Amino acid sequence: MVMLRAVKPAASALSRATQARTFASSTVNKDKVVAVLYPGGEFAKRQPKMLGSVENELGLREWIESQGHSLVVTADKDGPNSTFAREAVDANIIITTPFHPAYVTADVIEKAKDLKACITAGVGSDHVDLDAANKRKIGVYEVTGSNVTSVAEHAVMTILVLVRNFVAAHNQYVNGKWDVAEVAMNSYDIEGKVVGTLGIGRIGRRILERLKPFDCKELLYHDYNKLDDATEKEIGCSRVEDLGDFVSRCDVITINAPLHAGTQGLFNKELISKMKPGAWIVNTARGAIANKDDIAKALEDGQLNGYGGDVSFPQPPPADHPWHHMRNIWNPDLGGGNAMTPHISGTSLDAQARYVAGTKDILERFWNKKTQTEANIIVENGNYVSRSYGQR
Repeated sequence: MVMLRAVKPAASALSRATQARTFASSTVNKDKVVAVLYPGGEFAKRQPKMLGSVENELGLREWIESQGHSLVVTADKDGPNSTFAREAVDANIIITTPFHPAYVTADVIEKAKDLKACITAGVGSDHVDLDAANKRKIGVYEVTGSNVTSVAEHAVMTILVLVRNFVAAHNQYVNGKWDVAEVAMNSYDIEGKVVGTLGIGRIGRRILERLKPFDCKELLYHDYNKLDDATEKEIGCSRVEDLGDFVSRCDVITINAPLHAGTQGLFNKELISKMKPGAWIVNTARGAIANKDDIAKALEDGQLNGYGGDVSFPQPPPADHPWHHMRNIWNPDLGGGNAMTPHISGTSLDAQARYVAGTKDILERFWNKKTQTEANIIVENGNYVSRSYGQR
């Protein structure tokens, strides 16, 4: 069974209980906060609810400055000469997002001598070198649960888009053509199909719950953690312990696991070859869980009928990234089999309001030396706290 949570040495229950949980709070009157957000441009002006953009600054500038701190916001994040690299050197707090991630590497952490906390405005902190953060006892926090409904909805939508061959049919229509046979030859129902989730956390569970009314043949999950019998019965799902057995039984696989050493590159040529010919994969977790070249080749060869999601690696992906151009064997001229989008699933306007409120709460607790909500703590005081990344 693949480990869906990275295994790291965790503090004992006794040491965690006796450890003073000061959360590495600020000891000075003013902190420099550096936030890396995606550029909104004209779209941010048109939509002030787009809080996750550079222009709208999480809606937190006035509040942060009223607390006596400063805020630097940028979208320029890549390379040693970027604004992020320059401003991070004397930052006390770094705020990032999964949608336009600034990679807080060991080198960035080493140079940021006064860094005390990294906050993900959203869910997923794999862009932060957690081991390096632990060595410096830098707290890493995220807004757990802020986007689970949004991502689950996006995943279910993508499953339907792929299985029903919507992309090819839509492209045919908007190009002024009407040929039912051309697109119907690869259009199916999800009723009667076997759908499985790799990972049964908050998002994986919600996806299966939303698929239940579709009368799938089976709803499966693969995770080291088994749901209790009552929950399995309520959802109508069952656990498959062996990864190879799991992928071989599924018509559709949705990936909902964190990225760590145990999942990086997991969906490669070898694992894909164990899947049913013509199966579909939806990945709204992290792009690096799938081997980009092996996914594209499997579509080209017909082993996969479709691949969709909203995550790539790196983000944004370069113009020559194979997922921009990959197609299936059925409707290659109509974009068949490719249901990729930018990283949008967890940044709906509703989700943005939630992760901004959560980010403000984390900052407020940090500055007031209050205990953080435990579900939001990834690492703290040199220890892994989250089961998603280290604690077992």
